[in-house]
Amino acid sequence: MQYLYRGDIIFAKATSIKEKNMESSVKNLPKIDVRAAVGLAQNYFNSLQDMLGAFQNLRLEEVELSENKQFWLITLGFDCQVISNNPLKLEINPQYIREYKVFKVNVETGEIESMKIREL
Repeated sequence: MQYLYRGDIIFAKATSIKEKNMESSVKNLPKIDVRAAVGLAQNYFNSLQDMLGAFQNLRLEEVELSENKQFWLITLGFDCQVISNNPLKLEINPQYIREYKVFKVNVETGEIESMKIREL
């Protein structure tokens, strides 16, 4: 078995008949694994922080491989502070709400195809 490296992803190349048979049985597996897809979604989200505003407690909530196996659907949750109408702008006990974003990650390229609000 030969191993090829592309960034953080390792590809195995069959070198014998037995390995080629094994390789054909796993051809439908995504090239970008779930850990890489989650990392890509987190990096994308963090790169937009200046546009999204302050948040805290970023966590992985859900992971799903699409039915056609072409996309990872990664849901990240985070807490956002609720802006009060207090004219003095004093936040004695700040309130937070949980929000969710779903990222559609291409399993072949790792490209983030979309980021959507997930409603509960």
